[in-house]
Amino acid sequence: MLTVRDIMTANPLTVTAEAEIAEAIALLLKNDFNGLPVVDAGGKLVGILCQSDLIAQQKKLPMPSLFTLLDGYFSLSSTKHFEKEMKKIAALTVRDAMTADPVAVAPETTVEEAATLMVDKSFHSLPVLDDGKLVGIVGKKDILKTLVGHGS
Repeated sequence: MLTVRDIMTANPLTVTAEAEIAEAIALLLKNDFNGLPVVDAGGKLVGILCQSDLIAQQKKLPMPSLFTLLDGYFSLSSTKHFEKEMKKIAALTVRDAMTADPVAVAPETTVEEAATLMVDKSFHSLPVLDDGKLVGIVGKKDILKTLVGHGS
């Protein structure tokens, strides 16, 4: 049975949360990656930056729905959600656009388990942690390769 260790990209390229968005986009495009692990100065995984996080910058700003009552305005939607969306749209650094505390898998995770997680949660990339240390990343492309016999 294939495991994530068999198909992952070991020692993946990473970015820091302080990196500029343009730098991260260049890395994603140049290397044809779906996502990049985000690490702190000690190499600890703190987030993941995916293409979908960056595409949000081109998204139309969703204006909150308001209603008036006795000359006051009340929001019908969460202002917290609006602020989060606004922060992603205006992101200048990786920290502003990344998904913090990403779901990760272990090297012993089966390919089937990783595929199920990706499909059920709409993940494109999963960091691979071994005893809390980032050792790889697995993406949808890696899983697709196993379907045609091109896996490691």
